[in-house]
Amino acid sequence: MIEPDTIKLLRECDAGVKMGVAAINDVLDYVHDEDLKQYLTNCKNENDKLDTEIQEELDRYEDEGKDPNPIAKGMSWMKTNVKLVMNESDSTIADLITDGCNMGVKSLNRYLNQYKAADEKSKDITKRLINLEERLAIDIRRFL
Repeated sequence: MIEPDTIKLLRECDAGVKMGVAAINDVLDYVHDEDLKQYLTNCKNENDKLDTEIQEELDRYEDEGKDPNPIAKGMSWMKTNVKLVMNESDSTIADLITDGCNMGVKSLNRYLNQYKAADEKSKDITKRLINLEERLAIDIRRFL
């Protein structure tokens, strides 16, 4: 049956987008380099566009989506703030965001493999989100 896998995959994308946007919001005020700020802002905007698309698909299935795991979100926030207090630099920010991107790519690929019966549209959304995360990690390498 396609529908349950489609909804589950969309929920994971929903949680991933929310987690990514929150992570970017947590660091954006600390960024010094304008290029890094632009990369993060562009990625956030792309995440917002994907989120709109995800919400439209979830609405079709009358599903409310999924928020990120509160423990994971809290741990991410704490790690970000501790690292920034110790070293408020663009290098620290690039390191944190790269770690987040890598975890997102890993998780989304796992869900893509787990929910094989999902429809092609939700798989496409997932792949675009994975590509967005991979591209950001590559783009900000020079700030590490």
